[in-house]
Amino acid sequence: MRVLTGIQPSGDLHIGNYFGSIKQMVEAQKKSETFAFIANYHAMTSGGKDLSRLTMQCATDFLALGIDPQKSTFWIQSDVKEVLELYWILSSFTPMGLLERAHSFKDKTAKGIPANHSLFSYPVLMAADILLFGSEVVPVGKDQIQHVEIARDVATKFNNAYGDILVMPEFRVQEEVQTVPGIDGQKMSKSYGNIVNIFGEEKKQLKTIKKIVTQNVAMEEPKEYENCNVYNIAKLFLEGDNLTELQERYKRGGEGHGHFKIYLAEVMWEYFREFRKKREYYENNQDEVREILNMGANKARQTAMPMIEKIRDVTGIKY
Repeated sequence: MRVLTGIQPSGDLHIGNYFGSIKQMVEAQKKSETFAFIANYHAMTSGGKDLSRLTMQCATDFLALGIDPQKSTFWIQSDVKEVLELYWILSSFTPMGLLERAHSFKDKTAKGIPANHSLFSYPVLMAADILLFGSEVVPVGKDQIQHVEIARDVATKFNNAYGDILVMPEFRVQEEVQTVPGIDGQKMSKSYGNIVNIFGEEKKQLKTIKKIVTQNVAMEEPKEYENCNVYNIAKLFLEGDNLTELQERYKRGGEGHGHFKIYLAEVMWEYFREFRKKREYYENNQDEVREILNMGANKARQTAMPMIEKIRDVTGIKY
């Protein structure tokens, strides 16, 4: 089974990135043929400032968090130019109405991001990312399901015209982490300013966690954990007896939300301890990171070429 996923190099990675995408990616490479790319073309829809540095930062973070270049094909999106060729071809099979219904475009423009062609056609480029490599499964957050559905719609139109060439992808959502809550309870997102970074100074991380919005409940009173933003983040890191014990602490009372915030900070710091060590190594060996990315781009291109050659043949691009 071929699994594909990508992430934009938009700065510091946060725990929403990890539990919503990267963790699934790392687990998938143990049992599936995994393709993982850094979507630097997509990042340009959000401004793309300082893109070169952010791309290398993202690559360093991915490797630190468990992407294994021996098990996965790991590359930078722009290093495989065939994706832009397929993007243009697929544009001819993408109805305007399909893009006008895309939630992502509406959400981003509502937040003040300028409406332009790249933002509007973002789902077509994402479809090209998916379809170029014959991806069978695309792990996504709940908010990205529509993009995979758009890729399927476009692939269907193309296949109706030229035969069963493009593979129909399926989305996969890890139910318990469909949407990782931010410190304000909304979906964790840089655009909302509600993230908790994975890497960084311990004191700054604790300061951010202390800002998590909670209900005003007296210290001695029992507290509801199901709708508590602190608990809903903490449960991503806990399981079994540790999670049950946290629930009991909420129900017993005698502790304030501040205590639970400190506990969350401690759990999170310990969870990412080994990842921080790996990140320090790759940060000090950036040439090795570049070699890994070059190797991944070559592997990705070898996979993409048979597909793009077939598409050139049937569409008449190749003559």
